[in-house]
Amino acid sequence: MKRFLTAALAALMLLTLSACGGAPAQDSPDPPELAEPLPQEPETPPEPTPEELAAQQVEDILSSLTLEEKVGQLFFVRIPDAEAVSDVSTYHLGGYILFGRDTSDRTADSLIQTIQSYQDAAAADTGIPLLIGVDEEGGTVVRVSSNPHLRASKFPSPQKSYASGGMEAVLADAREKDLLLSALGFNVNLAPVADVSTAPGDFIYDRTFGQDAAATANYVSQVVTQMSADNMGSVLKHFPGYGSNADTHTGIALDQRPLETFEGSDFLPFQAGAAAGGGKTAVLVSHNIMAAVDSELPSSLSPAVHDLLRTDLGFDGVVMTDDLAMEAVSAYAADGAVAVMALEAGNDLVITTDYRTQIPKVIEAVEGGTLSEGTIDAACRRVLTWKQNLGML
Repeated sequence: MKRFLTAALAALMLLTLSACGGAPAQDSPDPPELAEPLPQEPETPPEPTPEELAAQQVEDILSSLTLEEKVGQLFFVRIPDAEAVSDVSTYHLGGYILFGRDTSDRTADSLIQTIQSYQDAAAADTGIPLLIGVDEEGGTVVRVSSNPHLRASKFPSPQKSYASGGMEAVLADAREKDLLLSALGFNVNLAPVADVSTAPGDFIYDRTFGQDAAATANYVSQVVTQMSADNMGSVLKHFPGYGSNADTHTGIALDQRPLETFEGSDFLPFQAGAAAGGGKTAVLVSHNIMAAVDSELPSSLSPAVHDLLRTDLGFDGVVMTDDLAMEAVSAYAADGAVAVMALEAGNDLVITTDYRTQIPKVIEAVEGGTLSEGTIDAACRRVLTWKQNLGML
């Protein structure tokens, strides 16, 4: 009987629990072990673009240079009478410009060997090749073809080339110049002249295309395109446009024209040349005083004129001075440190004969805190980028 009651009570409890939705407690089974997550493949970083690689190369070189070496890269100088080879490493020069006296009566082999000796000195110093430049405009300015050992006749002026065969003749001359200069060891021709002049009485007229702004812009664009294709560095000169000004080799030239005249005329060939250059062209700034922008300083020493070139015209390549040894700028630096003024104004390259004095003054200005090393770095970066674009690095 007791067994029956016990069983009945147990059955009753089960029914009660079932009715209440309950159930006898049971041991829960262990949860299934989760499989270990598969290892994630590391994300492959995107391949750097050619532009990024090029920029990194420049930064690597820049970061490896001492202050003295960076400053030296900013000087594109006239070859001295003596110690030209040793000065390459003494001053860590950025480049040499050859004038008539440096090419006169030289044979091609002799000139090639001389230029190579400069490059060998640069290779042994910083490892950065030199800019080797020359003014071979054609016509009245022919530093190479004036030597009959290097070319049977002088290159004609752009005006004469155009008169003889249109732009086809002009471009044929440009290509022949590039091939000749490259074979001799040059990598920069300080040309074309981008000044607009239609008046034969102007000082600059004979060196120009001799036509209006639109025609001059077309001429400059096509010549720069040809030079870039030939891997010859070009230099647009003389910004902001020479106009009818006097010769700045012998004194100050004050240009009183309004800014609108420059914007509607003089600037056009510079803009066209810069657009065509593909990173292989630079701009040379004249010593003319541009009264509409800065009535106090020559353009080459004026921050306002350089800001106009950079900001309004959007030029981000190398900007260089005209020769600082000219009379038009000698009076503007009381302590003689005209190269410091030029770099403060926004130039990247300083053209001068007096580099043995000017380079130490620039270094002294940086070390003394009157010239920012950031200014030096920005200029040197542009110079290195120009050399890179010309295939020199």
